Amino acid sequence: MTKNILKPSLISSVILAAASLQPALAYEFDKPIEKAFKLGQDDAKYGQIKMDLRYRYELADVANNTNPAGNIDTAHANTLRLRLGYLTPEFHGLQAFAEYEGNLAMQRDYNAPKGNWGGGNPNREVVADPQDQELNQAWLSYKAFDTEFKGGRQRIIVDDSRFIGNVGWRQMEQTFDSAMITNKSFDNLTIKVGYIGQVKNIWSVDDLIEMPFLNVNYKYKDLASITAYSYLLADKQTAAKSTQTYGFAITGSPKLNKDVKLHYRAEYSYQGDYNNNTADFDLNRYNLMLGATAIGITAKVGIEELGGDGTNAFQTALGTNHKFQGWADMFLTTPGNGVRDVNMSLAGKLLGAKLVFAYHNFKSSINSINYGNEYDFLVAKKFGKHYSILAKYAYYDAQNFKTDTNKFWLQGNVSF
Repeated sequence: MTKNILKPSLISSVILAAASLQPALAYEFDKPIEKAFKLGQDDAKYGQIKMDLRYRYELADVANNTNPAGNIDTAHANTLRLRLGYLTPEFHGLQAFAEYEGNLAMQRDYNAPKGNWGGGNPNREVVADPQDQELNQAWLSYKAFDTEFKGGRQRIIVDDSRFIGNVGWRQMEQTFDSAMITNKSFDNLTIKVGYIGQVKNIWSVDDLIEMPFLNVNYKYKDLASITAYSYLLADKQTAAKSTQTYGFAITGSPKLNKDVKLHYRAEYSYQGDYNNNTADFDLNRYNLMLGATAIGITAKVGIEELGGDGTNAFQTALGTNHKFQGWADMFLTTPGNGVRDVNMSLAGKLLGAKLVFAYHNFKSSINSINYGNEYDFLVAKKFGKHYSILAKYAYYDAQNFKTDTNKFWLQGNVSF
C-alpha cells in the first residue's frame, strides 16, 4: 500500500495550534461544578463523584502491511471514553470506591482484534481501543496504624509502572482484582505487599493469573530512592508467560545548585521461568539513565536492555509498556533476541505547553541485529486543574525488525 507519512508542516501546525489555544472556560466556572461533584459540600462529607471524559483521534499507518485479503489500510479511530465513579467519605478508616468505564467508537475505521467488540475492521491497522464497557474499579480500603489494607478491583501503579501499571494511555485501562497492604510505619520506608488474582486488561478481557508481589522502597531526601522488588507471575492461560522476577533500583533527583537539578537511575532485574512454564531460562535486564534540568529544560540519556536467548526474552507482561521503548509500540512484547534501547530525550515548556522530543536506537541484545530508530514528539497543555489537550506523534524507522510505522494522536480531556 502507499505509505501515509505526516508532513512536518502538518505536525507543526497541530503543535502551534495546541500550544496557542486559550481556555474555553473561565476558572471561576469550575467552582460550582467541583462543589456539585462533592454533592454540594466543600469538604465532600457525603463523598464525591469522580468523572473523567477523554476524546481521542488516533492514526496508525504501517508500510507494506498485508493480510490474505490484500493491503491493510491506515487506521482512523475517533473514540470517546468515560469513567464515572463514586468515592465514599472515609469513616473510621474505611473507604470504598466504584467506577464505570465505557469507550465509544465514533469512527470504526480501525481493527480491534481482541475484546468483546467482535474484531472491528480487519482490513485496517490495529488500534487497541475497542468499543466496550466494564466495571473498572470496585474496592474497599481500611487505614490504621500507618497501614492501608485495600481489596477488590483496583488501579495499581508500582514504581515507574515497568512491571505493574494501569496502561493508562489506552482508553480502557488495565485494573487488577487484588489485595494489597501498604505500610509506612517507619520514616521514609514504604512496604507494599500484594496478591493479584485476575487482570481486566485493555481489551476488557479477563486474564487469569496469580501473582504475589513485594516492593520495598526507602527514600533518603532527594539524593536517593532505593527499591527492591519481587514479582511471581503464574499465568493460568499461557504457561509461557509465567515468570519470576527480582530486582533493585536506585534513583534520585538531587539539586546541584539553585539552578541545576541532576536526575539518575540505575536498575538491575533478573527473570527466570516459574510455576507451569516448561521453558528453562535465566534472563537479565538493566536500565541506566542520567540527566539534568537547567533553564527550564530537562535532558536525559539512557540505555535499557531486556535480555533474550534467541527463544525466550525478558518480558514485562503487566507493565505500562507504552511508556517505554518508544510510543509506536514496536516492543510491547520483547523479541526472542532481546532488545537494547539507547535513548535520549528533551523536555521543556513553551507558552505554557509541555514539549517533549525523544529518540531511540534499537538493537538486539544478542546476535547484533539492528532493529531501527524511533522519533517521538509530544505537545501537551493544561487549562487549570480539569482540562487538557495533547498532540503526539511517533515514527518508527525500521531496519531489520518489522516495518516503517507512523502513529499520530490528538486528544482532549476533562476530569473532575
